[in-house]
Amino acid sequence: MKSLHGVWLLAALTVFAATQVAGGAQDTKPVPAQAAPALPAEQLTKAKQDAVADVDRMQTMTQQMIDQVFSFGELGYQEFETSKYLTDILRRNGFTIQTNVAGMPTGWTATWGSGKPVIALGSDIDDIPQASQKPGVAYHAPLIEGAPGHGEGHNTGLPLQITAALAVKKIMERDRLAGTLLIWPGVAEELLAGKAYFVRAGVFKNVDICLFAHVADAFRVTWGQPSVTSGLISIEYSFKGESAHAAAAPWRGRSALDAVELMNAGWNYRREHLRLQQRSHYVITNGGDQPNVVPQNASVWYFLRELDYARIKELRGIADQIAQGAALMTNTEMRSRVLGSAWPQHFNRPIAEMLFSNIKTAGPPRWDEADLTLARALQKELGQPQTGLNPGTPALIGPGTTEPTGGSSDDIGDVSWNVPTATLNYPSNIPGLPGHNWANAVASATPIAHKGATAGAKVSTAPSSRPGSGSS
Repeated sequence: MKSLHGVWLLAALTVFAATQVAGGAQDTKPVPAQAAPALPAEQLTKAKQDAVADVDRMQTMTQQMIDQVFSFGELGYQEFETSKYLTDILRRNGFTIQTNVAGMPTGWTATWGSGKPVIALGSDIDDIPQASQKPGVAYHAPLIEGAPGHGEGHNTGLPLQITAALAVKKIMERDRLAGTLLIWPGVAEELLAGKAYFVRAGVFKNVDICLFAHVADAFRVTWGQPSVTSGLISIEYSFKGESAHAAAAPWRGRSALDAVELMNAGWNYRREHLRLQQRSHYVITNGGDQPNVVPQNASVWYFLRELDYARIKELRGIADQIAQGAALMTNTEMRSRVLGSAWPQHFNRPIAEMLFSNIKTAGPPRWDEADLTLARALQKELGQPQTGLNPGTPALIGPGTTEPTGGSSDDIGDVSWNVPTATLNYPSNIPGLPGHNWANAVASATPIAHKGATAGAKVSTAPSSRPGSGSS
């Protein structure tokens, strides 16, 4: 059997050979590596063309997967129907399914093939609370009032990866090429509570390269640490006091809710004296039972974000001190519990450059007037510039391109420090949206999403003949 030194998986092998050093997943200083002989140029070109053509032939299947996952609309750790549906498709196509991965009921992996390289393809599958939305409707129109929905577009990523994998698998079978495909879901990404468990469970132990995909409004790929992202720790602070009749004997009570409110007030005063790059926010998850009972239990859930581990740890220390102070002021007991975390992301330069070259080769989606009309209508509804859809200019972003500001987090960072990783941002949504909102679900089961995911799958299945190199 030949080694897969061509097509998409071959490009990954070539990058893999160029990035192996003792220093770890992200050190990309090249050292000698033994790679299998390349396919003849003519055969390689045909393999690329066949893979892209197969992605085109699977457009209807890709659309069906996107729309079906959108219809499930499941929150983190509850992605049961999504997981059953996608694993059934993969099982029917010859993949071996492992369930309950890392002790998570919705954690799974799907593998096919044998030998090296082992290439992992992942994307998130959970959605956003209260983001239910009728697709293609350019104003707020929930399918079910108050229900969760795909207000982040996570319904498009794994359909993209599955389409790409099936196209590559077909060529591997035809040309008897060695290599292993590993497909995995980002469980509970919105809680930053899945990928670290996958890493600890050894899912990526034998993986050579991880290609991740995340929805965006344009083609984009980054190496190093993205300047608009942060690492994060998710903590719930719980206080315990003593109940009492809030009118007849309030002096006999010790209010846990008072402790929560004092902690939040303390944090908000301290916020003024924190770095501009920090991001912090909270919700009260338990504020008591009813007004006439002094709350004996209350909890508040914090996300604390910064650019690096040391500063994230420092933020947690500050929050712990404020929580302890709130407990002292209210004569209550305090305990904290880590609910999730995300290491700062750090992506591999050769893989990022390979993906960028692929983006330029595959080209952008072809938007029609209906796509542009929907985009402009939604932008108008939101009071944003009516620019329509991204014209297709891709971006390759490296460190130092812009000043790090901090921003959103993704636990793909945990994977990126364990195996060479890059994220493909693909154009399946509309520019100018707020994120984590019903508006981000408007296009997520429309031709905009379908075309963007198909274009993204082509990027994965049509590698450049010479992947980039460099250091990250």
